[in-house]
Amino acid sequence: MRHLLTLEHLNAQGLNHILSLAEQFLTPEGKIVEAAPAYLAGKTVVNLFFEPSTRTRSTFTLAAKKLGAEVLNFDIQSSSTKKGESLKDTVLTLQAMQCDIFVVRHNENGTPQLIADLLKENGHVINAGDGTHEHPTQALLDMLTIKQNKKDFKHLSIAIVGDILHSRVAHSDIQALKILGVPDIRVIAPKSLLPDNAENLGVKVFHSLATGLKDVDIIMVLRPQLERMQANDFSKEEYCKQYCVTLESLSYAKRDVLVMHPGPINRGLEIASEVVDSTHSVILQQVTNGIAVRMTVMSLLANPQL
Repeated sequence: MRHLLTLEHLNAQGLNHILSLAEQFLTPEGKIVEAAPAYLAGKTVVNLFFEPSTRTRSTFTLAAKKLGAEVLNFDIQSSSTKKGESLKDTVLTLQAMQCDIFVVRHNENGTPQLIADLLKENGHVINAGDGTHEHPTQALLDMLTIKQNKKDFKHLSIAIVGDILHSRVAHSDIQALKILGVPDIRVIAPKSLLPDNAENLGVKVFHSLATGLKDVDIIMVLRPQLERMQANDFSKEEYCKQYCVTLESLSYAKRDVLVMHPGPINRGLEIASEVVDSTHSVILQQVTNGIAVRMTVMSLLANPQL
């Protein structure tokens, strides 16, 4: 593959191949290997982030450096885009600087595809989150975390709780779970935070934690994306009362339920601190897996024979 813009064109074999390669970048204890092959030696990776990010940008940076790449963290606030330069000219300028891999985060759907269309034949684009559309590497690291803990996808019940309407993570996770054959995918949210005809996504829709979390194996918690909402349309107090995942909420699920969250976390809004810090939580494992997955994706783009 030349770019990673979406997961929709992958089948189970291709997705599992990515997960298997990612496991090779991890020790048996779940840490990133000390000495990784220099798959990106002589390459330059540019983090082209038009939205704030901690986990995604930092893990892409670490992943690229561990593979031997030079990394350019593009500062939008001090770039020529603030002087009116077009996205096209910015991208072509960066490619003229011999940048090879463009890791793109943007608040508008479809921008990574637009950049991929602009690049000449040797450039690669990774979608690091576009608008409310997709976030494929987050879904891949989520699948890796599930695989490490639950092994078999084909007998799982998984609930995604929170702002489904605005979440690119939810859309990519649902894609990946369906590709891997998860038979029971649920979304739990108020109607105002669900897309129209949510059932068309291939999920079961619930509006209550008590019913939606019944006997699930995994709870994937999402934050309310307040920056994409009108302030008067959302009550934090009401949301927390009905949808905050607490220790009591976990009692509806299976005893060995796992709790996941892509971050950033709003403790006390969508998830209680006690849950974040509990033995059910694999949130920090997700972060580490993000490095391994991003190492894998960049390695595959630069070395298609892997």
